[in-house]
Amino acid sequence: MRRASTTRSPGLSFRRSRRSLRRSSWWSKSTWGSRSRPWSSWNTTSSTITATRGTRCHASSPEWGAPGVHPARLVDGPGRHLEVTPQVAIEAHDLRRTYRTSTGTVRRRRIEIEAVRGISFSVLTGQIFGIVGPNGAGKTTTIKMLTTLLQPTSGRARVLGFDVVHDRQEVRRRIGYVVGGDRGLYDRLSGYDNLRYFAVLYGVPGGEQRRRIGSVLELVGLEKRASERVEGYSRGMRQRLHVARGLLHDPPVLFLDEPTIGVDPVGARDIRQTVAALAAAGKTVLLTTHSMIEAETLCKRIAVIAQGRVVVAGSAAAIKDSGTARAVTEILAGDVSEATLQRLRGLPGVLAVSTEVRDLTLMIRVQSTVSADLTPAILKQLNGARILNLSSRQPTLEDAYIELVSDLGRVEPN
Repeated sequence: MRRASTTRSPGLSFRRSRRSLRRSSWWSKSTWGSRSRPWSSWNTTSSTITATRGTRCHASSPEWGAPGVHPARLVDGPGRHLEVTPQVAIEAHDLRRTYRTSTGTVRRRRIEIEAVRGISFSVLTGQIFGIVGPNGAGKTTTIKMLTTLLQPTSGRARVLGFDVVHDRQEVRRRIGYVVGGDRGLYDRLSGYDNLRYFAVLYGVPGGEQRRRIGSVLELVGLEKRASERVEGYSRGMRQRLHVARGLLHDPPVLFLDEPTIGVDPVGARDIRQTVAALAAAGKTVLLTTHSMIEAETLCKRIAVIAQGRVVVAGSAAAIKDSGTARAVTEILAGDVSEATLQRLRGLPGVLAVSTEVRDLTLMIRVQSTVSADLTPAILKQLNGARILNLSSRQPTLEDAYIELVSDLGRVEPN
């Protein structure tokens, strides 16, 4: 008896191979999902979510994927109810990260290094939140835990209601991560081809890629240079291309790790304008930076961290008021007696008075509390003296930052 032929038609093999490709992990929903809808198409509703350990939460509204209203997995006990606050996009509670390493040459011993020691903060939807701190303070480690690249040793964190440990894939679908520096781009490809490559990796549907790439290139101001190879880009252009790459899949939350590092002032200004435009469009942005001007200009709230802990968090104005930074009044004068200097030291609000001889004149530096307006009182005490110049300035965010981290002995040169 002859066996039936098992030869498959080319069309059948092609159709089966396409089905296999669609089922593969490369096309799976773990990256983007061809059926996923962009965040902008979802309706914003508020819901209370009930969860049990090991089960996915469901909101009362069918549109539970709306920005700010997201399902979450309960990790601290079965049968508990969890109400997700619609306005909170990022939450960190007592995050800790410990590294184990070895030291010594002859007699090796294992030690533990605490990079992050109980950091807690929250970021509201549509807000730019800044993290500043000296080198080695734990800024990048914190961002890596929030973006699921590192698992916390202890503590909890959620992004858009999803736990960064138990719901890693859900978090990754909804975030963009931009790292400062030259890594992550292909020099021999054009800017457009770089973005097209990453759009495929992100799982952006083929029909959406051209429109999405054009949109992000226009946002970062590279639409006229998109056809050029990246090897000819300046440092600022590369950084803007990094930002465009992080926005390809239209994430509602963007993490920026020192986005202006090594960029000239003009390029840094362009990147800051791009970040401000993202926040105006409703994106939530968390950035780390060493630039106090950048933090004060962009961020609604700022956390100063040192030695793996949050030293202070709040608005730039609140941080300047809460620190030990001082207002400074400088008087360039001549013929000032020691008795006059003693009277200046006794004025209410004066913290310190120092002098410096400059040629035939005396520079008097009066440090006072931020709230004290001492100019009239100083002029009254210096009545009769020859005053050549008087200037005063309030403490900057940089002054407050240096004072805060100096108390912990963590000021390091950058």
